[in-house]
Amino acid sequence: MSEKLSEKSSEKSVIVFLGPSLEIDFARSVLPSADFRPPAARGDLEKAAAENPDIICLIDGVFFEQCSVGHREILAALKKGICVVGASSMGALRASETELFGMIGIGKVYELYKTGTIESDDEVAVICDPLTNAAVSEALVNIRATLEKAVLESVLTKDESEILFKEAAETYYPDRLYDFLIEKARETKLIDAGALDRFEKWISEGNAAEIKREDAIAALNFVRQKTEEE
Repeated sequence: MSEKLSEKSSEKSVIVFLGPSLEIDFARSVLPSADFRPPAARGDLEKAAAENPDIICLIDGVFFEQCSVGHREILAALKKGICVVGASSMGALRASETELFGMIGIGKVYELYKTGTIESDDEVAVICDPLTNAAVSEALVNIRATLEKAVLESVLTKDESEILFKEAAETYYPDRLYDFLIEKARETKLIDAGALDRFEKWISEGNAAEIKREDAIAALNFVRQKTEEE
C-alpha cells in the first residue's frame, strides 16, 4: 500500500486548457492523467497556478467575447516554478510573447508567431459550438497552410492561392469556411472555374491542412514526455 501511495505522489500533475483545436477524447487518449479544462479566459491561469500543478499546457483560449489570458498570469506561474507550455492557438501566441521568460512553445503555429510570419490573434480565431467547443469555422492559419499545400501539389497556382487567401483574410472569422470562400471566388470570377472545381474536390477528399490540431497533439506528447521524466 505504501509503495502505491509513493508511486502516485511522484506523478506530475498537469492542467490543460483545450477547446476547438483537438477533440477531448483524443486528447485524453494521449494524456489520460491530465486535468482538461475549457479554453482559458483572463484569470484562469492564475487560478490554475494557485493549485500548484507541475505543468500547465495552454492550447485554446478565448479571444474576442471575453478578456484573453494575461501575460502577467503566465509570468506569475513561471515564477512559481510551474512549467508552462503553449501551442496551436492562444497558447502559441502567448508562448511567442513570453518565451524569453521561460514559457515553452511547441509546433508550427508557434513558429509562425515567433518568426513574425503572422502576428494577429485573428489568424487562430474560430467560432465554436457553445455546447461541444468544436470549431464551426476554419482558422486562417489552417487556410494559409492549406493553400500553400495546394500550390505544392499543383492544385492551385501561386496567384490563385494568393487571391483565395486575401478573400479569407478579409472575411470575418466566423464566416471562414472553404465552401464560403470558393463560392465568393466564383462570384468574383478572379479564379478560373476549373481551378476552383479542382480545389473544391481536393478539399472534399480530406486534403485540408490542420496544423492547429497537429500542434495540439505535439504539445500533449511533449507534456507526456515531461511527466515521464525523473
